[in-house]
Parts: sequence; C-alpha cells; structure tokens
Amino acid sequence: MSTVLENKKRQRKLPGKLLGGRRLTKYVLGQYAWSIIRGVIIIGICFLILYPTLVKILVSFMNEKDLYDVSIRYIPKNPTLENYKTVIKAMKFGEGFWNTFKLSLSTSIMQLIACTIIGYGFARFKFKGRGFLFALVIVTLIVPPQTIMIPLFLHFLNFDIFGIFELISGKPLNLLNSMAPFILMSMTGMGLKNGLYIYILRQFFRGMPKELEEAAYVDGAGLFKTFYRIMLPSAIPAMVTVFLFSFVWQWTDSFYSSLFLQSTRVLATSLSGVSYQVSQHFYNMTGVTTVLSPALSSMYTNTASLLVVLPLLIVYLFAQRYFVESIERTGIVG
Repeated sequence: MSTVLENKKRQRKLPGKLLGGRRLTKYVLGQYAWSIIRGVIIIGICFLILYPTLVKILVSFMNEKDLYDVSIRYIPKNPTLENYKTVIKAMKFGEGFWNTFKLSLSTSIMQLIACTIIGYGFARFKFKGRGFLFALVIVTLIVPPQTIMIPLFLHFLNFDIFGIFELISGKPLNLLNSMAPFILMSMTGMGLKNGLYIYILRQFFRGMPKELEEAAYVDGAGLFKTFYRIMLPSAIPAMVTVFLFSFVWQWTDSFYSSLFLQSTRVLATSLSGVSYQVSQHFYNMTGVTTVLSPALSSMYTNTASLLVVLPLLIVYLFAQRYFVESIERTGIVG
C-alpha cells in the first residue's frame, strides 16, 4: 500500500520537475542568446571604430599603381615602405618628434603639479567662494578656446607683469615661438584641458577618508607633510590618469601649437601641410615641380597621421594597466 502511494506522489511531482527543467533550459538558452547578441554588438562597434584606422594602415603600404588599380580594395599587391621613408624625410620627423616630446613632457609635468595642488585645495579646504571658483573651473571646459584665441595671442606677444618688463627694458617681452606660453599656462592651472584634470583630482581627494589626515595630524604632521607623505602616494592612480591625458592631448594639439609656435616644428601642426612638404621634398630631389593627385596626397596624409599616433600607441601598451586602474578609481565612470 505504501509503495502505491509513493508511486502516485512521484507521478504527481514528475510534471513539475519537467516544467522546471524546461524553464531552466529556456533561461540558459536566453542567456546564451543575449551573450551572442551582446558579442555581435560589441564586435560591430569595435569594427566601426577600428575600420578607418585599418584602412589607413593598409593604404599606407600601397604604391601609386595600387591606388589606381580597380582590382585592389584593401590589400596592396606590392606592399612598400617608401611612403613612410618619404614622409619621414619630408616632415623632418626626427626634429618634429623631439620638439613635440619636449613640449608634451614639460607641459604634462607642470599641469600635473598645478592641478594636483588645486584639486587638493578644492577637496580638503573650506573657504569662501569655493563653490563659485570651482564652477569657474568647470566653465573652462565649456568655453571653446577659439573665443580667447586673439586675447591669448596678444597677451604673449606683449607679455608683461604690472609693467615691470617694460619699465626695465623699455618694451614688453615677446614669448611667441617658444615653450614659455605653454609652461606659464600649465603652471598656473590654465593649460590645455586643465579644468578636467582639476575635476578628476578633486573627486579623487574627496573620496579619500578623512581619518588618514586626522591620524597624520595626531602624529604631529603638518598640512604640507600630510599632503606629500599621506595623500600623494594614495593619489598615484589619479595622477597617472592626469599625466597620460595631458601628454596625449598636448601631443595631438594643433590649436595652441599653431597659435604660439610659428617656426618651431611639431608633429601636430606638420600634418596640415604634408602634401606641400612632400611636393617640396620631391622638388629638392629632382628639381621638377610635382603636383600630387588627391589620392596620392591622401595616402601621404594617412601615412603621416599614423606616424604621429604610433608613439602614443606604444605608450598606451606599456601604461595600459595603470591607465585602466586609474580610470576606475577616479570616479570618471561607473
């Protein structure tokens, strides 16, 4: 009798188990389907982002015949490095690379020092007008630099501090065509994208526990010692973010470089005249004026842009781990 009752109970539970199994199967299939859809979307977005770069890389290895060969779409029949050799010589890449490296490194260091101090002050000290001043910092991110282009140019063309230089030498200083405008703007927290860097460091210092400072004060450390012995070591991820951002933006900046540097060769400003520089290079070699076709001019421009971006890719490969970690810890995303 008990055996019959147990069999009936099993028969009653069996449909429920089957139904649960079906639900589990549908759930697993749904998860797999969503993973596939998500993967396809990510691959599509990556393709849209990387496609122009891949095309530029492939075109940079083509010769002139491949450009006009209708049977060639992407893969060159006769790959060559002559385009890179021509562009390097025409652009005087070595000189431009060294000038750009000096400019980017010096401004990045100055911006890092200035923005770290300013960000720490906004995050840890209370004073009148703090909110208004920080709002002005955010405004610098909104105002386009083109609106202050003429005042900046005239300011550094006739640079003076309360008339001191004019009183001593009889005329103000001309700081154009030198690194002085970049250094002065970076030191005073008014350099390229400094509003963003101040915001990043301010958010990072605000997220640090106050107990660290209080413990340092109890141990007899002052404000300055607490800052460089306690706060700065903990802020290394945010500082790495600011340094990399500053270096990359200054490396690719053409606005301030063309505004302040008329005769100094840097890579970003050289890109705009690649076609002319290549034509001049051919003229110096052959003595014959060469007019580049639109396709050939575009090919040389693509090759030059890849040469400009290549050092940044190398830097990113070595600093990728620190960059991702710093982005996550500064509160920019998430």
